[in-house]
Amino acid sequence: MNKYREIAKIYMKAQLVWRADVIFNMVFTIAKIIFAYLIWSIIFEAKSRVGEFTFFGMMSYYIVNSFLSQLEMSPRISNEINQRIRNGTFSKYMIVPVNVEGYFAAMEAGIVLFYFIFDLIAAAVWILIFRIQFVFTRDLLTIVCAVLMILIGLVFMVQLNFFLGLLTLKYQGIGTFLMIKDNLVSLVTGSIIPLALFPELVVRIMKFLPFYYVTYLPSMLLTGYNQSEALYGVGIILIWAIAMQGIIKLTWKQYIRKYDGVGI
Repeated sequence: MNKYREIAKIYMKAQLVWRADVIFNMVFTIAKIIFAYLIWSIIFEAKSRVGEFTFFGMMSYYIVNSFLSQLEMSPRISNEINQRIRNGTFSKYMIVPVNVEGYFAAMEAGIVLFYFIFDLIAAAVWILIFRIQFVFTRDLLTIVCAVLMILIGLVFMVQLNFFLGLLTLKYQGIGTFLMIKDNLVSLVTGSIIPLALFPELVVRIMKFLPFYYVTYLPSMLLTGYNQSEALYGVGIILIWAIAMQGIIKLTWKQYIRKYDGVGI
């Protein structure tokens, strides 16, 4: 466990080198919320509610969702693995005395912990500047379920991107897989439009996908919506995480035999 903690610390400290990335990450968080503010301000001029949302409820949802979306940085895992396998330097991860997947999970944890405080500051500053009456649930069980869902969701996204990276062991390019994943994530995580505004049948279908429980449902729970789905959501995303871990083990066992990397 100490080895993974040290890996997380190393990557947390490494982020200090890329100060511009920190600034841009905060800017993107604020820009996404400002864009939502401008659009929904116009829409709410004509009506007091859109679906089940009030204006401040909608803004609170976007603030929480944008915050969680910016914390999800696991796509760099699939890109890193893809590049390392293609140039023959993936061997460096195979000789270190830690589990390869655990190494990338620790790397992601260190990066997320570093950006957590800055994304939180960006969201808080936005609330103060625009005087948003922030809506947040007071139900303890709902908060606990949302936090569990967020943590398991982050683990699942690490697993997914690790799995997609491993596909490079068999396929020359994984761009198509990454494109499909990115589009699904953008739509089903509700970062563009809250899924509650979609037709009921569409929402029912999306509930079968793990991405529904990564940022969308936690955002809804923390802002006081969909509380009946709290326990159910934790169970579903946990099942997906367990299933994905099994898929990773099978993929690693089968595909690693095809790897003939050179260099460290």
